[in-house]
Amino acid sequence: MNRQAKCKTPRRPPPKKPPNSQRDPVGVYLRVRPLVAEDEECCIEVISSSTVQLHAPEGFKVNRNGEYKETQYSFKKVFGVSVSQMELFENVAKPLVVDLIHGKNGLLFTYGVTGSGKTFTMTGSPGQGGLLPRSLDMIFNSVGPFQAKRYVFKTDDKNGMEVQCEVDALLERQRRENNLTVPKTPSSRQKVDPEIGDMLKPEEACKADGVDEDSCYSVFVSYIEIYNNYIYDLLEETQEDAIKPKWNGGGTPVRQNTEFIPPQSKTLREDQNHNMYVAGCMEVEVKSAEEAFQVFWRGQKKRKVANTRLNRESSRSHSVFIIKLAQAPLDADGDNILQDKNQVSVSQLCLVDLAGSERTGRTGAEGTRIREAGNINQSLLNLRTCLEILRENQMYGTNKMVPYRDSKVSHLFKNYFDGEGKVRMVVCVNPKTDDYEETLLVMRFAEMTQEVEVARPVDRPICGFTPGRRHRNQAFREEMSQRLEDRGDAMSALNGVVLSLPPLPTSELTDPNDEITIPRLIEALQNRQRIRQMMIEEFNRAASKMKSMLQELDSNVISTENVILEQNGRLAEKDKVIHSNKTEIERLEKTTKMQEHKIDILQKTTKIYEDDKRSLQQELETRGHRLQRELSEKRRMEQRMQGVVSDTQHKWEKECERRVNAMQLEMQNKLWVKDEKLKQLKAIVTESKTPGRPDPQPRQTQPPPQRPSREERPSREERPSREERPPSKRSASPSPVPTTTPVRPRHRRSRSAGVEKWVDHKPPSSLNLGTVLQPVIPNAIQVSAPNEKALSKCDRYVLTHQEVASDGEIQTKLIKGEVIKTRGGGQSVQFTDIETLKQELATVSSRKRKSSEGAAASGNQTDGAWTDVETRCSVALEMRAGSNMGPGVEHHGIPK
Repeated sequence: MNRQAKCKTPRRPPPKKPPNSQRDPVGVYLRVRPLVAEDEECCIEVISSSTVQLHAPEGFKVNRNGEYKETQYSFKKVFGVSVSQMELFENVAKPLVVDLIHGKNGLLFTYGVTGSGKTFTMTGSPGQGGLLPRSLDMIFNSVGPFQAKRYVFKTDDKNGMEVQCEVDALLERQRRENNLTVPKTPSSRQKVDPEIGDMLKPEEACKADGVDEDSCYSVFVSYIEIYNNYIYDLLEETQEDAIKPKWNGGGTPVRQNTEFIPPQSKTLREDQNHNMYVAGCMEVEVKSAEEAFQVFWRGQKKRKVANTRLNRESSRSHSVFIIKLAQAPLDADGDNILQDKNQVSVSQLCLVDLAGSERTGRTGAEGTRIREAGNINQSLLNLRTCLEILRENQMYGTNKMVPYRDSKVSHLFKNYFDGEGKVRMVVCVNPKTDDYEETLLVMRFAEMTQEVEVARPVDRPICGFTPGRRHRNQAFREEMSQRLEDRGDAMSALNGVVLSLPPLPTSELTDPNDEITIPRLIEALQNRQRIRQMMIEEFNRAASKMKSMLQELDSNVISTENVILEQNGRLAEKDKVIHSNKTEIERLEKTTKMQEHKIDILQKTTKIYEDDKRSLQQELETRGHRLQRELSEKRRMEQRMQGVVSDTQHKWEKECERRVNAMQLEMQNKLWVKDEKLKQLKAIVTESKTPGRPDPQPRQTQPPPQRPSREERPSREERPSREERPPSKRSASPSPVPTTTPVRPRHRRSRSAGVEKWVDHKPPSSLNLGTVLQPVIPNAIQVSAPNEKALSKCDRYVLTHQEVASDGEIQTKLIKGEVIKTRGGGQSVQFTDIETLKQELATVSSRKRKSSEGAAASGNQTDGAWTDVETRCSVALEMRAGSNMGPGVEHHGIPK
């Protein structure tokens, strides 16, 4: 058995693609609002009719460290502070109204920061009407003579339009008039609000060309607002309308108790043509521009506005005024509207006043105002995100999902960007310096929007009837009325000619030979015969006259038909010419489009080259400055090196002189020590030969050589570095030091015994050798590993390092250095000296010295005594000149 397939929900058909592949970019226009104070600083400069330049204020440059550069932005057209409302309408909204009359959709919205003049641009003021009242005036000036009667066109609940006959329309009109709570009297008509009176001047009225006269039109308007991302109908009856007094049958007002019903938000839906619409929104049919603007102003008073720090009447919602134009062709006779719903064409124009983006810190918003500002900014951000993704998909061929549903504003206008129609945006900016940062973001968004393309709307198909039906029908009616008038004149002339026959006289014939009655009858009959002949002659003359008139009419009809044929021939020729002209126009439009595309490419290329040129110039200037700095640094370095070379040469001369002096002193000390040794040896030998050793006489010893004075000693900078200075040595011997030494030992005071603090770094692996001479460093901090805290408290540093010498013994090195603070706040150590502690074992016999009583002993004893003397002098203390230790000497244990 075949398994039954699961039922699935049928997939929704994809939206219809536009039939044409031609696309037009979004038209972006810029309008600069005049400053309130003339002496106020301005940050926007109009360079040309399509370019503006932004100048950063001084405070902004300081805050950004002077890194900001002046930028230029290009638009389709720039309107300065002196541009009138009429000129703005001629360039921006008039083409959209013309397209609306020809059955094409359009979207026009204003964008900018709060207080930049968006509402004034859209609505205007008395005497300076904005884009909306001028659009309504142009629509009714164009289609006013061809409007259908009220309720002939009827809207349904699915964004469609139905058409009904005049009888049904009359019944609908009577039914609605009977349902009115207020009687329709001349006194009950609303007076014109003084705030909207005289919005337009009579001389500023304009009219569209090429209106189809063979169609009937009807205008519907609706007005909504998007507040906190909810849609509300501004034409819906509210509490204020509900508590108005009702009227009874006698014309007296009756007060009714009504409960408050909050306004209900509306939902967005999609119709069968995949167009978005507001479900349940009230659409009002209007027959004049004044009536339409009255309806608009009734909803405008309900719009959410509030007083902020930047704007006295700041819009807190996005408002959308929708104008729908329904049109249907006349029948073949040109009398009535064609009763076919498929032939009804509906076009709409959306006029949108977006709320201004704002920063709560500048507006001083609190509570509800903060929530309103957040929703406004979020909706504008989502609109910008949708346009950016749409632009990326068009330019790079990607297929990213556009998040239209994240905001009601973008969702409502989805069919304009994905479908077809013209989209135009008026960017309003305030040139004052306080709005500079917000204006910069608006400029970037507007420049990006120009790169988004929308499908070009196509012309609606023609119904197929002969054009000019209405005009021809009117001419036919005039001709028929004229013919009826002529025929009435002829019949009146014929009736005037026809005479009534005289009656026969009353007579009674009693005798066939009555000579009185018979002659009288004969005379009456002859008279009637004569009158009859006259009537026949008059009738023939009238008939001939009528015949001639009919022949003349026939000839006129024939001539008229010939004229009509001739006119039809000329019309066919004109149609051919029009067709050829249309073909030529299409070719020229394609050529123009191609040239515009090339111009755009060249402009973009020129802009890229100019940016590259500016960047290369800046880079060249930067490298030039860097090269000059390097040259100056090189010259300073050469001067510094020359000074260092001269200082180093001078130091080495002093060092060489000091070393020569030290070597001379060392040689003198060695000679003096040898002399002393020889003298002591001679004295010992002499003493060993004498039986009794007298007390030794005081020796005249040569004083040790004097250390150079402080002025003669080389400074710290003049001393050799750690690599150049020969390391000094300090040795310690475990053997006892003899009591009689050739040189009086002098204690050397360590350099670390001063007021300076030391860091005594002894690794944990150091061994205690137990030698007699141990390094003692007072005022030191002992650490096993150096750290920044210990180094920051001390001035000097010593490292105890142990290693195995060449003789197999362990020698200890004291590596000394100075702690120097670095520029970054740390510490570094510069090594300046190395001291070596070396341990040596003396090869001394354990025999004691023999007394002089054993002088007569054998030669072995003599040899033993001599050996004992050598043992006594086997270890001595040698002083070395130029040592960093003690008073100019260094301690060494040297075997003799």
